[in-house]
Amino acid sequence: MSALMAKKIVIYSTPHCVFCRLAKEFLAENNISYEEKDLSVDAVARDELIAKSGQLGVPVIDVEGEIIVGFDKPRLVQVLGLK
Repeated sequence: MSALMAKKIVIYSTPHCVFCRLAKEFLAENNISYEEKDLSVDAVARDELIAKSGQLGVPVIDVEGEIIVGFDKPRLVQVLGLK
């Protein structure tokens, strides 16, 4: 398993969020595993999101403690070490 695949990635999202879908598609296209937390049904995840990012907007992507707010593709590429 590569170092990239070993990174713990959590995406906080909602079912109807276009940018959440784009972020998940980006991760899938790059064969990156992630855990999804659906804020529409998970109150604990909502509390985690607020504690980590200070906001309720989605998506928020946590890459081993590095918080990325929104679908910031250049930042994801950088944090994940993609080219």
